[in-house]
Amino acid sequence: MVKFIGEYTAKIDDKGRVVFPSSLKSMLDSDSDQKFVIKKDLYFNCLEMYSYTEWIRQSEEVKSRLNFFKKEHALFWREYMRDRALVEPDEKLGRISIPKRLLDEIGVTKEILFAGNDHKIEIWAKEHYGEDKLPGSDYSDLAEKILG
Repeated sequence: MVKFIGEYTAKIDDKGRVVFPSSLKSMLDSDSDQKFVIKKDLYFNCLEMYSYTEWIRQSEEVKSRLNFFKKEHALFWREYMRDRALVEPDEKLGRISIPKRLLDEIGVTKEILFAGNDHKIEIWAKEHYGEDKLPGSDYSDLAEKILG
């Protein structure tokens, strides 16, 4: 399983293309698939980028918990699969093309920030990254609550 670490800024062009950071690309296994799935985060104003392998693993786990003979499960699955983009860095420059609708949804204007978050990469409008950062005492209180 790939583990992504670090923060990297990049300029985005008017067609939604951006060079995928070589530092993040180097964290991929040399024989692994270079495809990624990008979607809007459920809770935060960012996009999530998963390796295709991780996306398949997560989707299968979610799907295994659903009963498609129940309407609300079918509705949930449809929303779960909506507005996803499959991207792959081009061989020449390592650029990826992120659909404008996804960039607009998180307020991207000129620059984005890729933030490695273990099994996924978060993509933020650079100017919005860190707006929801917890103060140190809130973070330590949350850590104590969750981890005991």
